[in-house]
Amino acid sequence: MNGAAGRQLPLGIVSDEIAPDFRAAIRHGLSWGITRYEIRCLASGRVPDVRPDEWTATVAAAREAGLTITALSPGILKHTLDRADELEREIREVLPRTIECAAQCGARLIIVFGVQRRAGDGPRERDAVIGLLRRAAEQAAAAGMKIAIENEPGFHCDTGAATRAIIEEASSAALGANWDPCNAFGTDELPYPAGYRAIRPVILNVHAKDTARGSLIQCVPIGEGVIDWAGQVRALLDDRVVPHITIETHCLPLVEQSAKNVRALRALMESATTPAG
Repeated sequence: MNGAAGRQLPLGIVSDEIAPDFRAAIRHGLSWGITRYEIRCLASGRVPDVRPDEWTATVAAAREAGLTITALSPGILKHTLDRADELEREIREVLPRTIECAAQCGARLIIVFGVQRRAGDGPRERDAVIGLLRRAAEQAAAAGMKIAIENEPGFHCDTGAATRAIIEEASSAALGANWDPCNAFGTDELPYPAGYRAIRPVILNVHAKDTARGSLIQCVPIGEGVIDWAGQVRALLDDRVVPHITIETHCLPLVEQSAKNVRALRALMESATTPAG
């Protein structure tokens, strides 16, 4: 283990993986020492489609507590290409409103997806996906922000290698990856080390969850599933490609399992940074 791994990475969390009520979420999170929050869903919906009063209260709560909002996740670009009107609406309407929300809360990163793949999609369809992602990145860049594509099974951006290739072909400094090793499980690529090594140069953010069966099936606390989180954590500590690791629990009960994930990740980092012998 080299000297760069001598300190732990801070932990962040997706706020609704604790509770949809933001103040309730940060009350628990702060008790665990977490001051970095990604916002995906609030009580009234998914950003940016939330009640204005709830959004105003959320931004105020974050400021009052001195929190960092690390990213917003509007859940866009999940459709197949035959739903072109919806994809276009997301690029033209949802993304600009998300950028406005990000500016209000100080977030510099917006997480999107890499378009669901259909049987028969080929090079022309892949080029269309790249075009959508390039347009998203252009909007983010104009606002001084970045877009991170989250890999997802069954999408054009599913494995580490596929996601990196699309990002590189889009050729935008404002486009990178939200690496989720759990979401890469079940593809033809081992998430760690192969997937991580492939995607490492373009990673902007990391989501941490675990699974016993499939990427989005029977999620379990970190360290109790099939993802090599011990190895992945060691690599993140060594490589320093991200400033924090974001917990995305995905298993119930949320508060208890999120607290368990906090403890598990800190234990893995402690183990990785403790000298042998």
